Amino acid sequence: MIEMAEFATEMTFPPFVASLWFAPHSPPESSMRKPVLSVAFAALLASASSGMPTAPAAAAPLAVQADAVRSVIVLPAPKAGRTRPLVAVIADSAGAETTDFLIPYGVLKDSGVADVVGLSTADGPLQLKMAVKIQPDQTTARFDVAQPAGADIVIVPAQLHPKSPALVDWIRKQAAQGAVIVSICEGARVVAAAGLLDGKRATTHFAALEQLEKAYPKTTWVRDRRWVQDGRVISTTGVSASIPASLALIEAIAGRQAAEATAARLGAGDWSPRHRTAEFKVERSDYFVGVANLAAVWKHETVEAPLQAGVDEIALALQADAWRRGLRTKVVVAGSGPVRSRHGLTILPDAPHKADAIVLTTPAGGSAAVLDWTLAEMTHRYGPETARLAWLGMEYGREDGARH
Repeated sequence: MIEMAEFATEMTFPPFVASLWFAPHSPPESSMRKPVLSVAFAALLASASSGMPTAPAAAAPLAVQADAVRSVIVLPAPKAGRTRPLVAVIADSAGAETTDFLIPYGVLKDSGVADVVGLSTADGPLQLKMAVKIQPDQTTARFDVAQPAGADIVIVPAQLHPKSPALVDWIRKQAAQGAVIVSICEGARVVAAAGLLDGKRATTHFAALEQLEKAYPKTTWVRDRRWVQDGRVISTTGVSASIPASLALIEAIAGRQAAEATAARLGAGDWSPRHRTAEFKVERSDYFVGVANLAAVWKHETVEAPLQAGVDEIALALQADAWRRGLRTKVVVAGSGPVRSRHGLTILPDAPHKADAIVLTTPAGGSAAVLDWTLAEMTHRYGPETARLAWLGMEYGREDGARH
């Protein structure tokens, strides 16, 4: 059982999550004065201005994706001296959303079609939200020294502090060097804060669309598209869109066959932009279930995600993220020390394994298939109402057939 104060604190993520519950322009500190249950429940809804710089003259122009039915991403060739793209997945030192960060990192590395590096704006371990602590591969400062030409692709997860100056300035600089910027879920807040969505089409988590329409009226916010490309900026819907977006990038880099092979290994499905935003709507009953789950501290459980060398970071992210979004479960990454994941990322444990712990298992069928399995397990353990909270938070397509 988890103490209520501890659970609520861990489920509070201002501003990129708490702002979904409070007024769009409220400062982060004002949100902390609201009822703690309301702040905590807001976590289920999400993962989570300067002028736009121009691309350097040497960069080849990339056509604006104005066609709403386009089903493939178009990327420029890698920068001079590279045989394949250099992809940077970036997090502010205050933290980023777990799945938004780990899925693109793992999927793109699994494909073998790009060089992928996980970055943070500062030294030291990085606590991802909803769970999982990592040691990023590099800081942005070291990356800039090692790669003065910048990345080819920058992936921007939802962030704890989407207007972090260090983060926004670095992304703006990468865009000015010709990088394609890809926001995952509410990573769109960061890209918008950098001025890179002005005059462009974009999408984001369903629960943030109305708020971002008010905050960034120069952007055309798109519904019914799982990912949207407008020139050198790509954006996605909610958390689970990190899988199809990553596969679409693989197809753009190396062709359909490479994407199909990666999808088959991971047990992933369709990666088209097909999506139905109207499928996702937070009902009054969802609020009641969420608040009731938070209040019923005697029903809270702690489960362990075992941490061993070669751990599948894709499956770990999906499990930890989904279980936490039901607002009944604390996920502890349990192990004896830091390990290297299946695709080479250093992951740190939260605590040693406990002999009497409830331990999560990873089913067969591929990394991406874990999400279906986890939602089924949550339904069995807590009921469909609680599993629905996780489904909504992950914005995981059902009616459109876009299952992963």
